[in-house]
Amino acid sequence: MSKRRRAMLLALGSAELVLTGAAAADLRRRPQREIRGWKGIWWPGIFVQPFGPVAYLAYGRRKGHGS
Repeated sequence: MSKRRRAMLLALGSAELVLTGAAAADLRRRPQREIRGWKGIWWPGIFVQPFGPVAYLAYGRRKGHGS
């Protein structure tokens, strides 16, 4: 594998880890009333890469509530 390809894989993998970590931290501290849908469905959903954490961060949180 070329150095460029390795660097790209490392960057994308790091981005997935950061997004999943941010989604998990937010889901853990956010009350149920501030989440669209049920927390129990979002938990496994955020681990579906690469779309799960992005979907949660973009659509799973209710706007205008909390942090």
